[in-house]
Amino acid sequence: MRIVVDTNVLVSGLLSPFGPPGFIVGAIAKGTHRVCYDARILGEYHEVLRRPAFAFRPTDIQTLLSRIATAGEVLSATPLRSRLPDANDQPFLEVAASARAEYLVTGNLKHFPKSHRQGVRVVSPRDFLEATIE
Repeated sequence: MRIVVDTNVLVSGLLSPFGPPGFIVGAIAKGTHRVCYDARILGEYHEVLRRPAFAFRPTDIQTLLSRIATAGEVLSATPLRSRLPDANDQPFLEVAASARAEYLVTGNLKHFPKSHRQGVRVVSPRDFLEATIE
């Protein structure tokens, strides 16, 4: 399954491995889901996960990011006409729309107003798990 994952889901998943974001990070690590990304998203993952405030082990960060880079799908996203309230979220929606990803998973649904989603299914980690558990 092709998905786009907001950085906040990765952070939450690493901080709390037994909640919905943690299960998503685990599925990414196992290769269950193919993460679609571009250079902007991968750069944000690198920058945010390395922040000292989180104190993630560098090896854990590198393992996760290497998995995303090698098993994921990198692409050049087409810019969208509409702009999101937070410009930092724009790459995630652009990649999801360009990749025709099944889901964009985020902990900040309000950052992706329904009127701006361009047909992309934007869901919370819990809703993602509920929709995809067989």
